[in-house]
Amino acid sequence: MQKKLTITINKDVYEGLHQRIGRRRISHFIESLVRPHVTPEDLDTAYAEMARDDSREAEALEWAEATIGDVADDAR
Repeated sequence: MQKKLTITINKDVYEGLHQRIGRRRISHFIESLVRPHVTPEDLDTAYAEMARDDSREAEALEWAEATIGDVADDAR
């Protein structure tokens, strides 16, 4: 269920939100920023959500593959 919230912000912030985020996407943008700070999150759920992000997973794999060479030459 969604609830409506009225907030007051500086004019420059307001205009910046409209220019960068877009008029119809501001609520979603603000909610995504605020949610981690105000709602408890189940760690399993958070990891599952991250795993569904294909671009993030591809970047993580690329990083992991690139760093494996760094330890291959280390003395044991």
